[in-house]
Amino acid sequence: MIEQINVRQAISSDIPGLISMDHGYSTDHVWQLSYRKQPSEIGVTFREVRLPRPMQAVYPRDPKRLADEWTHLQTLLLAEVEEQPAGYLALSDGPAEGSAWVTDIVVDLRFRRQGIASRLLAAGKEWCRARERRLLFMEMQTKNYPAICLAQRTGFLYAGYSDLYYPDQDIALFFAVELG
Repeated sequence: MIEQINVRQAISSDIPGLISMDHGYSTDHVWQLSYRKQPSEIGVTFREVRLPRPMQAVYPRDPKRLADEWTHLQTLLLAEVEEQPAGYLALSDGPAEGSAWVTDIVVDLRFRRQGIASRLLAAGKEWCRARERRLLFMEMQTKNYPAICLAQRTGFLYAGYSDLYYPDQDIALFFAVELG
């Protein structure tokens, strides 16, 4: 665990470094969707499934879009370790009044599993509270088991899903946390 993680607002000169981070991830679990439809009932279940071997996954959005979109975000927070960019969190307006949406949370490969994503989420929650946002939503692919675990570990609860959500037609999971 890294002791000193500095989180600050990103500026334009940070963007190329954020785009060049490794956005992919490895997973050995997925959440598998099971859908049942009966005349008066629809049932949806997600089941955690262990994969036979680790799978490399591609980030669902093109990181290069950040160059054009970052000024339209509510905030873009950058985590640094010893003045080196280690990760970032992008926040947009949420779907409900008084809410915000984590559209991206990325930690560069060499800094993963050291508390940076948790620190970025904590800073995102602080940013929301300071602006009287009462809910924070987070999205991820069903195969992004590391992000699912992060969401659950940091107080987020499952809030729904959307089929065919991402450009590659993958399912999105949504988690939310109430901010007090």
